[in-house]
Amino acid sequence: MAGALPSQAGRLSAPVATASRPAAAPAPTAKAAPALRIDPTFWWVGMKNPRLQLLVHSPGIAGSTATLAAYPGVTLEGVQKLESPNYLLLNLSISASAAPGQLKLEFKGKKKLSYSYELRARNTPGDPSKVQGVNTSDFIYLLMPDRFANGDPTNDVIKGMKAPGVARDSMYSRHGGDLKGIENHFDYLKQLGVTAIWPTPVVENDQPKASYHGYALTDFYQVDRRYGTNEEYVRFVQRAHQQGLKVVHDVVLNHIGSENYLFKDQPAKDWFHQWPTFTRSNFRDAAFNDPYKSSADFNQFNNGWFDTHMPDLNQSNPLVATYLIQNFLWWVEYTGLDAYRVDTYTYSEPRFLMQWGEAITSEYPKLGQFAETWVQGTAQQAFFAKNILPPVDGFKSNMPGVLDFQLQYAINEALTKDAGWTEGINKMYYTLQADWMYEDPMRNVTFLDNHDMSRFYSVIGEDFAKYKMGIAWLLTTRGIPQLYYGTEVLMKNYSNPDGKVREDFPGGWPGDKKNLFTTRTGQEAEAFDYVSKLAQYRKSHPVLHAGKLMQFIPDAGVYTYFRYSDAGTVMVVMNSGKDEKTVDTKRFAERLQGFSSGLEVTSGAVLSDLSSLKIPGRTAWVVELKK
Repeated sequence: MAGALPSQAGRLSAPVATASRPAAAPAPTAKAAPALRIDPTFWWVGMKNPRLQLLVHSPGIAGSTATLAAYPGVTLEGVQKLESPNYLLLNLSISASAAPGQLKLEFKGKKKLSYSYELRARNTPGDPSKVQGVNTSDFIYLLMPDRFANGDPTNDVIKGMKAPGVARDSMYSRHGGDLKGIENHFDYLKQLGVTAIWPTPVVENDQPKASYHGYALTDFYQVDRRYGTNEEYVRFVQRAHQQGLKVVHDVVLNHIGSENYLFKDQPAKDWFHQWPTFTRSNFRDAAFNDPYKSSADFNQFNNGWFDTHMPDLNQSNPLVATYLIQNFLWWVEYTGLDAYRVDTYTYSEPRFLMQWGEAITSEYPKLGQFAETWVQGTAQQAFFAKNILPPVDGFKSNMPGVLDFQLQYAINEALTKDAGWTEGINKMYYTLQADWMYEDPMRNVTFLDNHDMSRFYSVIGEDFAKYKMGIAWLLTTRGIPQLYYGTEVLMKNYSNPDGKVREDFPGGWPGDKKNLFTTRTGQEAEAFDYVSKLAQYRKSHPVLHAGKLMQFIPDAGVYTYFRYSDAGTVMVVMNSGKDEKTVDTKRFAERLQGFSSGLEVTSGAVLSDLSSLKIPGRTAWVVELKK
């Protein structure tokens, strides 16, 4: 995140909206705080780890004696008091023989409280539709639920929640999009060729400012009710699976929102990184593994807060670590989701990252996992994925894949700078050359832009020829491609201010002047059709996701690479210059041998002579080779 982080920090601290409009429908009411709360809210029998840590919260609960009524296979191994009088920790052991049912807990103190804690039968084992993972055959669509489509206006405003209302003319207010709005457009996503949906976090963000983005959670166990209920999220995942769509759940390990009950009534001071005065992270990820780093720099990077309203969790506290691990096991088992995208991965405590990854993978080996690693340099990025590099200070990443910021930098440079020895289109070659450091670079997620960056179409100067080059690269290079919502219909803008790249999808709200879900004309239609045609081709031709990759050093601004397998070969030729180039293909002989012609799959043009290619300026050809 080093080079771009000031803008990312800004995305999460925004001015309060100046205008709001209440929804016309009666507003639902926020839930009242329970007299006694226990996290996790329920659990399952048959989990691999028999131990369960229950965090009990209630005024003065530490003065109570906690007991568990006899229950076959379940033992209360200990009760632990914390610094706050309002918490107790119960440590349970749940044997493999335990059956689903209700645990009877009693707390005897000034008041007597009883609680029935539910143990459920597991949802995921034996059900192939759940926890499918993501892989190179997928095409991920990143969207912001609040900005995509409003399918249920009755949940736009929840009485008692801190955001004042809905104001679509304010970039930092809630706009009313929700889970139902996404579900209403499953057919649109399938037409585009999407196979997996990645919404930014759907958990509760009951913050008074800029709560729409989701990265300042206020309840680990609650879907934000302006998106829907927990039960509706479970159904959302189920219905996505029924439509052949996977669900990526966006999670934050590093920090929470300042309105989270765990921060407002802290179990203990050492649950958070405390500073004499507010101290923001320096956002210098190099301090994580710099062999010459100062302790002060690493401490500020790792333990500084991401923003004023985002308290930094102290994951070196084993109680905090267990709380977080249990929560992210809980969401998988509860919903059957398919993958985790991990926000601000590099900012978490190193040993905790290893512990978290081991626990999640042990329970759900098929779960997809990829992390945000907004860093500088290919070696630094590889360091945070599974790699062949030696450990540093005991840290060895077990994160299967990462968001490939280095290739995102490279494609943008390729389309905005002239070719040089290492610059322009050549940066793509050298970035991919560094794949030797990854255990499996195919698990990396490639992208053109996202919710924190200037939109791709604006970055390339709204040049439609360059746009098609970027899409062609995205859907033919190695890894798992991800598209940011609206890129397929040429949505544009810059990230300063960041809200401009998070505008509503046209047609997601009744009365929108344009509905690009259903009616597209001109270049918007051409862009959608181009993405769709190439994505559908990719889906039906495994060579583009399972085939090997061979690249050739760019020459005169032309970059050529091949995806190949026993099932076929696809050649991609990218001319980054403005003028037509004649490409002598003799040096591609090891991949062209046995092929006599080719079909450019996006246009249908036939290439009858492969010995020499004349490729127009600012053009990418995706050529299926024919024998």
